[in-house]
Amino acid sequence: MPKRIFIAGGAGYIGSRLVPYLRELGHDVTVLDLLWFGNHLPQDVPVVKKNVIDVEPSDLKGFDQVIFLAGLSNDPMAEYSPGLNFVHNAAAPSHLAYIAKQAGVKRFIYADSCSVYGNTKDALCDEETVARSAYPYGISKLQGGFGAHRLEDDSFSVISLRQGTLSGFSPRMRFDLLVNTMYKTALTEGRLVVNNPAIWRPYLAMTDALEAYRKAIEAPYSVSGTFIVASGNATIKDVADDVSRYFAKRHAKQIAVETHDRADQRSYRVSNQKAQDVLGVSFHGTVPGILQELDERIGNDCDFHHDRYHNIATFKKLFTKVV
Repeated sequence: MPKRIFIAGGAGYIGSRLVPYLRELGHDVTVLDLLWFGNHLPQDVPVVKKNVIDVEPSDLKGFDQVIFLAGLSNDPMAEYSPGLNFVHNAAAPSHLAYIAKQAGVKRFIYADSCSVYGNTKDALCDEETVARSAYPYGISKLQGGFGAHRLEDDSFSVISLRQGTLSGFSPRMRFDLLVNTMYKTALTEGRLVVNNPAIWRPYLAMTDALEAYRKAIEAPYSVSGTFIVASGNATIKDVADDVSRYFAKRHAKQIAVETHDRADQRSYRVSNQKAQDVLGVSFHGTVPGILQELDERIGNDCDFHHDRYHNIATFKKLFTKVV
């Protein structure tokens, strides 16, 4: 059944793919976004330019579900301004969930991150694994979900989608994400430099992310909880090798992979079994599949190094350093 959905941060990297997708499914979507990175949505999508912290119950009256995609989206932004990070990633989702419940919204969907796990070495994390991130971004994402889930009850469902490192095409494109970055570097430099070849990352194809949000929206309102959404796990070297093989096969281009052993305190693998079992998400994304999507959707005249494709570059233009 079609629903009225309010998406905070809906003009961003995920939202610019998710909003048109949900509208194709028949949902009525309204977006709230400060438009730091522009507006790449279809022109007829209603967009409210407003800070999440300023949302009031009247803004959400009549909506069935609220999705939180807003906030600062990666470690570089969080470490550049820890203060803004904790406002936008910890306080804002808790506030929006609180206002949504006051307005009679039935479900709140939160874009969580597997960054909350920090360094788990070779352990396979699930939703019950203790989150040990010691960095501003991971800590704040955990806090945002904690606040929202305190509000869940029989009349207010809260679903957190704990995402792996997302990659794939979006009209609001980013080249500061794992597979996207390697794709850009392979095309523009003809080689890849891997500083931490052995560390693990769960990756998430954009196509699988869209499927996860659809399933969360469609789940019975009796369903709440945190669900890991990741297409698979790979070491950074694994991803680089996949990129190198892809370019050799599809572009007849040899991409050398140079490795260095430099310490990194963020390494984690995850299980997506709960999302499969409870939400019914089917994960089909692969690194070669992500690369193929980028090949098919990125134009030949793309300026890969433009600030608009790199969140920290745009963020630094918007804000002086705030600690």
